[in-house]
Amino acid sequence: MMTLQDAARLALALPEAVEQERRGNRAWSVGTKAFAWERPFSKADVKRFGQETPPAGPILAVRVADLAEKEAVLAADRKALFTIPHFDGFPAVLIQLDLVSEKALREALIDGWLACAPPTLAERYLAEQ
Repeated sequence: MMTLQDAARLALALPEAVEQERRGNRAWSVGTKAFAWERPFSKADVKRFGQETPPAGPILAVRVADLAEKEAVLAADRKALFTIPHFDGFPAVLIQLDLVSEKALREALIDGWLACAPPTLAERYLAEQ
């Protein structure tokens, strides 16, 4: 079980990552691009769930490189990672922090960071790993 504080710790451990406020919620970016952000459900999101209960707890949105990677990530971990109609056609997944392991969260944040980091910074990071 992870928390927003855990997400912040893991995100800020990445090179040049910064935390900021985005629409009243916490977000983490590298350069000018947000790679992860707190994503509470809007009234419209909740309505789209219909009779189904929306996932509980804090939800984190994390960027992925493209829509193909999004499908692969979702197929790999359907327990904690999911999407909603609002994210259709957008390269990001949602993570239910109450259900995700630290390893899976770290991997998702690294992938999101790599998708948003300037190419030279991403290459340097990968070379050091």
